[in-house]
Amino acid sequence: MLDEPAPALFGEYRHPHTNRWAETVASFDGFVFVTPEYNHSAPGALKNAIDFLFAEWNNKAAGFVSHGVHGGVRAVEHLRQVMTEVQVANVRTQVALSAFTDFEITDPARPGMITPGPHQEPTLVELLDEVIAWSGALRTLRHQVAAA
Repeated sequence: MLDEPAPALFGEYRHPHTNRWAETVASFDGFVFVTPEYNHSAPGALKNAIDFLFAEWNNKAAGFVSHGVHGGVRAVEHLRQVMTEVQVANVRTQVALSAFTDFEITDPARPGMITPGPHQEPTLVELLDEVIAWSGALRTLRHQVAAA
């Protein structure tokens, strides 16, 4: 769990694992999060990973691929709010994979096999195009902030 002594907003990371995570996130212009839905939200581990950092997320773009009984849409609703708080632009298009139609599950105790319907591919392409476009559009802002 989050174990830095100061809030991420200050960027005073003391632990090697936080510095490695900060370098990794800082190296990307945009993100596609793939997340399940747990208890009508995103998994705690994902929320914790986001909360570890602040400036490294700023002025980038994110898209979401979710899965669950209801396609994971409630997890993404929460993630959109969290990502907005760390200044990440959320693209509109979302891939929502239903446990009933986009997975082949033969044993509820086993993960199953992803078998997305044909309608998911154009949605994924649209999502990726949006993340690329928004990431590029925000590049100038990222560089202006970094130079300041």
